[in-house]
Amino acid sequence: MEDSPKEHRFPCGDCGSDMRYDAAASMLVCDHCGNTEAVENNPDSNWQITEQDFHKALRDELPESEMETTRVSKCENCGAEVEFEGENHASECPFCASPIVLDTGTNKHIKPKGVLPFSVAEKAARDAMSDWLGRLWFAPNNLKEYARKGRKMQGIYVPYWTYDSQSESDYRGQRGDAYYVNRTVVVNGKTETRRERKIRWRPASGHISRFFDDILILASKSLPKKYTDKLAPWDLSELEAYSPDFLAGFNAEAYSVQLADGFEEAKIIMDHEIRRLVRRDIGGDEQRISRLDTQLSDITYKHVLLPVWLAAYKYNGQTFRFVVNGRTGKVQGERPWSKAKIALAVVAGLIIAGAAVYFIQANQ
Repeated sequence: MEDSPKEHRFPCGDCGSDMRYDAAASMLVCDHCGNTEAVENNPDSNWQITEQDFHKALRDELPESEMETTRVSKCENCGAEVEFEGENHASECPFCASPIVLDTGTNKHIKPKGVLPFSVAEKAARDAMSDWLGRLWFAPNNLKEYARKGRKMQGIYVPYWTYDSQSESDYRGQRGDAYYVNRTVVVNGKTETRRERKIRWRPASGHISRFFDDILILASKSLPKKYTDKLAPWDLSELEAYSPDFLAGFNAEAYSVQLADGFEEAKIIMDHEIRRLVRRDIGGDEQRISRLDTQLSDITYKHVLLPVWLAAYKYNGQTFRFVVNGRTGKVQGERPWSKAKIALAVVAGLIIAGAAVYFIQANQ
């Protein structure tokens, strides 16, 4: 029998209206009557965000207390599955600005263990985005007008995985030490002596031990990864134990990158770091790695939610998205190019170049 979906409601104790989490006050606030309430901490967390066993999760051996079923709305255009809390519904997808159908199903997933609450208010995020857009010289004018109009940004809790693992690596390779020899060459009939760099190679082998802590992997396919990755760094040391109260007034996206797939991406990051350590261990001026055997153990994970302010803008039939780190105000985004502005710039450049040539010829 399928679990009934949970719907988190945050009624005001004074008037019954829905409350929202206020980033500036770090409290629940009622916009109707002004009442404020403290965030209810998760009593089971004991202020400790625990790591979860990776292999148990893959074998579906997690206890029911670690799972959660929520009602989500799925965008048919970009595939995003968004949980809309209480009365905080929307007719437009926050990820691509397409019409969205509400209440399209339920989603059973691993419950978040930690959350970074918003600390940058919506107005500050919008101002940061407007400043960023203002520096884009060849952006369309109506894009900047969109920013000036002050349309509110969407506050989204974006799903991430974090992975911990102990790695033990044995390697074989070669260490290259540079040396120089003098070589005589003939250039244009003249004899010259040149210094030539050569490498003397010798075998190398060894062992590298490394513990990886909190490798952060985006668990969303709805946002442009190359931009969300640039929102880092995230202050994961400030993670709070997950409480639905932090989601009041915001949307939360369900993860679309599964736990095992996220770990494959984490392994690429680990391998890159291990190879860097191997090269440092080999030493010398150059290094070659011919064999690298890595064993991973004590693999754990966390499902966490990180705060992102999001704006989606449509231009010439395409959707462009801008994201703001909900903790630092750092802005990243896709940008359209104004063909008219580029054409004018090219024409202006040609006019200036032609005028310069005419001036030079006239003076000659």
